[in-house]
Amino acid sequence: MAKNKNFKNFKKNNFKEKKFFHFVLPEEVKRSIWAVFFFLVAVIITLSFFDKAGAVGKFLMRILPFLIGKAIFALPLFFLLGGLSFFSAKYKGKWPMILAILFLILGLDGILTLNFSNNNLAQKPEGSGWLGYLMSKPLLSAFGFWVTEIVFIAFIIIGILIFWQLLKPLTSKKEIKFEKEEEIKEKKKSLISRIFKISKPEFKVREIPPLSSEKETTFERQPIDLKTKPITEVSKLMPALLPYQAPPLDLIEPDRQVPNSGDIRQNSAIIKKTLQNFGIEVEMAEINIGPTVTQYTLKPAEGIKLSKITTLSNDLALSLASHPIRIEAPIPGKSLVGIEVPNKVRAQIRMRELISNPNFQNSRSNLLFTLGRDVSGLPAYADLARMPHLLVAGSTGTGKTIFLNSFILSFLYRNSPEILRLILIDPKRVEFPVYNELPHLLCPVIFDSQKAVSALKWLTSEMERRFEVLAGAKARDISSFNETAAAREESILPYIILIIDELADLMAARGKEIEAGIVRLAQMARAVGIHLVVATQRPSVEVITGLIKANITSRVTFQVASQVDSRTVLDMAGAEKLLGQGDLLFISAEITKPRRMQGAYTSEKEVRKVVNWIKSKFKSQEPEEEILENHLSEDLEKTLETPESDSDYLYGGDDPLYEEAKKVVLFAKKASSSLLQRRLRLGYARAARLIDMLEERGVVGPGEGAKPREVYFNNEENSNGGADDKEGWKKV
Repeated sequence: MAKNKNFKNFKKNNFKEKKFFHFVLPEEVKRSIWAVFFFLVAVIITLSFFDKAGAVGKFLMRILPFLIGKAIFALPLFFLLGGLSFFSAKYKGKWPMILAILFLILGLDGILTLNFSNNNLAQKPEGSGWLGYLMSKPLLSAFGFWVTEIVFIAFIIIGILIFWQLLKPLTSKKEIKFEKEEEIKEKKKSLISRIFKISKPEFKVREIPPLSSEKETTFERQPIDLKTKPITEVSKLMPALLPYQAPPLDLIEPDRQVPNSGDIRQNSAIIKKTLQNFGIEVEMAEINIGPTVTQYTLKPAEGIKLSKITTLSNDLALSLASHPIRIEAPIPGKSLVGIEVPNKVRAQIRMRELISNPNFQNSRSNLLFTLGRDVSGLPAYADLARMPHLLVAGSTGTGKTIFLNSFILSFLYRNSPEILRLILIDPKRVEFPVYNELPHLLCPVIFDSQKAVSALKWLTSEMERRFEVLAGAKARDISSFNETAAAREESILPYIILIIDELADLMAARGKEIEAGIVRLAQMARAVGIHLVVATQRPSVEVITGLIKANITSRVTFQVASQVDSRTVLDMAGAEKLLGQGDLLFISAEITKPRRMQGAYTSEKEVRKVVNWIKSKFKSQEPEEEILENHLSEDLEKTLETPESDSDYLYGGDDPLYEEAKKVVLFAKKASSSLLQRRLRLGYARAARLIDMLEERGVVGPGEGAKPREVYFNNEENSNGGADDKEGWKKV
């Protein structure tokens, strides 16, 4: 019985709708058909005036004057306006146009009837129609001539207002002045695409706003000038110290593509039907059309487990003929489930609209940067100061380096070199050389792993120095210190951002030192304005260790090869279902659930233009206009030149107890780890390291099993010359 029941349900679901001539037209095609129909009626009536419409025209010229009289001559104009209204973005169906035409005809026919009647409506006057006569006679007897006239004028005004409201989106664009020829062509293209675009469902749909909108067009013509826009509260206190003008927006390209999600009405019906086949009743909600994916939201019926829906991703992908499909259950802040389906045509997001957005321009944070656009097409930003460090992961070619370029450009459009400094580490040697000679850099781009270790060591010492400075000023963090320093007209502490493009290569070469430096900075450097951005194409536990993950909670992941890599970065699956080319998931301490976005694309040409513009502006400044000198870059360059400094033996330098260990060995005339442990009160590991250092410097001899090591002394330390000076060290 159960098999027969399942077979009947299968037949019912699959063969019920297989009828001949059964098809559904998209909504935009229906609009175009109705518009053509209205235009056709207008043409037929117009040709009927000249007896050029055949028998149908003659019939219309007999029946229409009988109904509306002389108002027939305005009828083609009314139908022409009705046809244009179908192309409006505020289209609500054909009935508003029909209602507007009816109001105009009744008002016009009523006025003509009153003017031809000479205040006598005992019989229908010549030139008027029966509709106007039947409307005018009761009104005239009830209100009189002038009130009836005003009523019919009100009918005409109502019809005009309806048409004006429907035609307003088509005419409002003509109010924009001083446009370039390219912008006018883009507007024509957007109008044509809006006329023939893919259909919309009856439920709520949110799309990316048109790129040629009035607000964005007028805003793009205004260059950003950070002299008049506050960077932070510090910039308000000392405007003379920040003569920095952000690069113009003309250096970067605007958005030019529009996403195509296919027939969203049909896809919504397929999703609902597929879930019903598995016994899951849902109610479809709004649809969000993003640049990369379209999110179909639905609300399951009461008693439905979300796990039943999340396990059907492959079945939905088969039904929609689209792969891969990601299910977000539930959507944060909503009692809905989101099904993200890849678009047929993806839109490429550029930096220009994101940077010109008021949310970016009016932000008080110096470290705000662009992430891209979310699944609803809305701009997304993040504040590095609140993260306070960032981990970027993803397979090769998924958009990590482009994301880092957009990341850097966001800072270049907001901060002068005196507010922000960068340290770029590029083991691949081909990604960051374009930024060389940028005034924001503390040192040239670092390619060598040893110099990278030295840079981390210098940042650690700089962090400790800054903590002492903040403690002396009794400031809690760098922002409060800079406000106080600016009020006193003293030099401020710039933010320092260390960006590593490929962590896997550094971990393979100097894993322990790199991990120790990153962990030390990630734990304490936030308060003093030092932030880390680490990127890797190999998200494995050997590269992204447990200590690094524990201290860097904000992460951006692009498409990865497997679910294991996704769990390594995000501690959950999902990154393996991304689409590549900038499609990313973002998670931070404030956002506990991954948020999907499409990252902004920045070409190498755009980066080169911005960097060259900033270099030219910086070099053209006169000495008296330059900001107070900061010697951070000089100190860092000295550290890079002498990477084996003895200031911190944890990074490969000398142990501070080396000289004391040397004296102990020479005085005792024997050397062993146990001797140093007893005399200097050390652990075995450090004592053995001191013995190895003494052996490398020639103070003690090599170990020979159970025999004691030989100890040597330097003649230069105990004599003023002689034959023994040629030999240097002598056996004790």
